[in-house]
Amino acid sequence: MRLCNRQDARGFTLIELLVVLAIISTLLTLAVPRYFSSVQRSKEVVMKENLWVMRDALDKYFSDLGRYPDQLQDLATKKYLRAVPIDPLTETSTTWRVIPPDDPEKGGVYDVKSGAEGTATGGMAYSEW
Repeated sequence: MRLCNRQDARGFTLIELLVVLAIISTLLTLAVPRYFSSVQRSKEVVMKENLWVMRDALDKYFSDLGRYPDQLQDLATKKYLRAVPIDPLTETSTTWRVIPPDDPEKGGVYDVKSGAEGTATGGMAYSEW
């Protein structure tokens, strides 16, 4: 029977493990903030695209029917959109702010803006997009 020497033992020392943990934590402190800021920027890009699509559908609705829809859901009902898009910042389609036209006889939805609170990475308020 052979006894195991400390020099023959295989494995990592505590110092080696601590060095690896320090390297991993340093890499995480660099990567995590970039990840979260990229997620926020992607939500903003999706919101801009959703606003553009809804505004385009509003223009097409008006050019076809001579008036704006009474509510956003009418765009989906009349097949100008498959569904009312979701605001990616509030994660619901019910928070869009509806801007009515100057003449109430022309319908109820002239423009649409986000109902999200806060400001974008560029400094502009979401409610002004």
